[in-house]
Amino acid sequence: MTKKQKFPHLIGSKWTAQASVLGWRHFQVVNRKNEGALVFAEIVATCDDAVRLWINAKALKNGDLWQAGWQPLQAQGQAPCQPPVSSEQVLTRPPAPNSQMAAPIVLPAVGSC
Repeated sequence: MTKKQKFPHLIGSKWTAQASVLGWRHFQVVNRKNEGALVFAEIVATCDDAVRLWINAKALKNGDLWQAGWQPLQAQGQAPCQPPVSSEQVLTRPPAPNSQMAAPIVLPAVGSC
């Protein structure tokens, strides 16, 4: 008997973040990765394909964080375009396998989409 795949329709799915993520709200899943019992999704900002991140696919089911589909910002009580909160945002990249510390990534802030 074949094992049932978790999140079978993950790739290509579209999501709207309830709060701005790296300056953007609309994302699409472009890749998936199974790590043991966990499933991770690589999401890309719709308006800026340079903004990519990996998240636990279970987080997409959390309605406080994500909404399925590309929802209009007016429906969320948001203005269509909001200025960035700050001029730059800092993230931490996971450490390389042979490294002891995480390397910071500095991204310029962008408007919401």
